[in-house]
Amino acid sequence: MIRQAIIPLAGLGTRLLPLTSVFAKELLPMNGKPGIEYILDECIDAGIKEVVFIISKNKMMIKNYFYNDSFYKKIIKKKGDKRIISEYQKILKYKSMIKFVYQNKPLGTGDAVLKTKKFIKDKYFLMLLPDDLILKKNCSKDMISISMKNKCSVMASMKVKKNNVSRWGIYSVSKRLNKDNFFIKDVIEKPTIKNAPSTNAVIGRYILPKKIFSKLKNLKPGKGGEIHITDAIKKLINEGDKFIGHKFHGKYLDCGSMSGYIKSGIEISKL
Repeated sequence: MIRQAIIPLAGLGTRLLPLTSVFAKELLPMNGKPGIEYILDECIDAGIKEVVFIISKNKMMIKNYFYNDSFYKKIIKKKGDKRIISEYQKILKYKSMIKFVYQNKPLGTGDAVLKTKKFIKDKYFLMLLPDDLILKKNCSKDMISISMKNKCSVMASMKVKKNNVSRWGIYSVSKRLNKDNFFIKDVIEKPTIKNAPSTNAVIGRYILPKKIFSKLKNLKPGKGGEIHITDAIKKLINEGDKFIGHKFHGKYLDCGSMSGYIKSGIEISKL
């Protein structure tokens, strides 16, 4: 069973400026609920027992959000408001699952993953990128089931427009497993339109093998001076590891840009 998840949260959030100049983007509310809570609820529903947050010292606001016990106790003692009591109980539930590690230099998702090495115990673990929300159907739960059945890694996938391939990791297919799942032949981080092997994009849900840490440790920075998780995945695929691209069926929302954040709040309010 996959019981651990990691969530990279150290990014600067420049696509959401000026809001992120003073506020962690993962705590920005959508329909009255911080974005990070949607991700945590997905983890809980998928059977995850432990979540590792990768944050920077500039985003201690995230840790403080879950460790503000004295504030809640003071307000509850004073007012006894049932809604506040319920919110505090929810925070305590989240807090019991969370551990923190720090990534103080913006060296990419691959470097963020490497920071969690000391916590990961099992053969496979889940990674969720918080800019990507997948609602209505639990993508992580489905991917865990696929991983356990096929004993391999899994990445969430969707088709994107050809002129948008440079925003994503793009993969090519070696073999169709069934109508929603494909064995991946190769993956390229943010290719040009000319070099993209397909329009199959990797979305922010991954079931990764523990052995990926050894690949990340030896990677040199790639595009933008960052260590990319896709480069480590590519090395594993070339060595014979199986990765499945999973076409998910939930509702996808990109809440990492200003227009996407506003749209996400509207769409969530309709659910």
